[in-house]
Amino acid sequence: MVDRCLSLSADETRDALDRLRGYEDRHRDLRRVLEDHFATVAGRVDVDLEADGELSVDQRALIGAAFTQEFAIEAAALFNPSIVAHPEPDPDPARLRFIMSARAVGEGHVSSIVFCTGVVADADGEPCVVIDPRSPYATRGTVRPQAGDAYETEFDLATELSERTLLPAAGPESRGLEDARFVRFTEEDGSSTYLATYTAFDGSHITPTRLQTDDFRRFHVTPFAGYAATNKGMALFPRRVGGRYLALSRWDRENNEIAWSSDGHDWNEAVAVQLPGRSWDLVQLGNCGSPIETERGWLVLTHGVGPMREYAIGALLLDLDDPSKVLGELSEPLLRPEADERDGYVPNVVYSCGALRYRETLVLPYGCSDSSIRLAFVDLPQLLEQLQS
Repeated sequence: MVDRCLSLSADETRDALDRLRGYEDRHRDLRRVLEDHFATVAGRVDVDLEADGELSVDQRALIGAAFTQEFAIEAAALFNPSIVAHPEPDPDPARLRFIMSARAVGEGHVSSIVFCTGVVADADGEPCVVIDPRSPYATRGTVRPQAGDAYETEFDLATELSERTLLPAAGPESRGLEDARFVRFTEEDGSSTYLATYTAFDGSHITPTRLQTDDFRRFHVTPFAGYAATNKGMALFPRRVGGRYLALSRWDRENNEIAWSSDGHDWNEAVAVQLPGRSWDLVQLGNCGSPIETERGWLVLTHGVGPMREYAIGALLLDLDDPSKVLGELSEPLLRPEADERDGYVPNVVYSCGALRYRETLVLPYGCSDSSIRLAFVDLPQLLEQLQS
């Protein structure tokens, strides 16, 4: 391909690049994208500089374009949101800024993680959410491999958060990054960071993986280890409990369990806290994101899969000091798919990867049949009362 590009005359090269002007409004800086892609393959460009001289700017851009493909990241589906408080608070203390992630599925059923921002506020006594306009661009960061399958992704400061897209960057996730569950994690010294768990998928195998960021610009990715981290749907607690990292786990594919780790990476201990058995969770159970700490206990949103593979969202309440102790659970779902939520890429599903507390309201974003995202508002005191009745 390089030889074919270099075989074109200067006029042919210029004509080919002129056609690319139609792509300029689809990228923040198309010329930079092409230069970056040329740099990726520059080591394979065999040019006799004494005979041919340096490559022209146009030749470099054409080679970069030849190794460039556009990918519609949300062409097939957009779903399974997770929501956390924004690291930069809103100037108005009555408003809560947030970041919401989602799973996007594009060509070839390849999944990536996308973001948007917004504000939740009080509107005449009722919660109201406003989503900020999303950037028209999609940008991938610079990937720096580290030990094993760990790596770091960094985005340019000029990019907006809503255009930053976490695409597959390592072998275990070559077919996608699935269902990120974000949580703002507070250490024992009061410092905080953002952690997420997601499922790396290579087409045959899955690898639960940890993602860490302080600013949603630099992301550090590390695969988990241990038997309790061998299946989908891990969700980290927002702080250590008893000096240990805790996580919700469904390593056996059926039950909701509490797993613990001394270092947050190796997960080799777990105990079941909830088993399938109700009419709406006969097939399996799972979680809908990290636990939310309340004065009455850890609030855990769950999901159950029942007949006809219908998904519903329920809830558990766990003891603050000993989360393996269940204080209460809903006997009926908190949320089932309504008639207008049943049709989509994967039908009959309501599913969330994390909710956010705003005052006495639980803001619950959820995916509808893998084709859209909606928001529900839950009266938190009423829910806690039901869980303890």
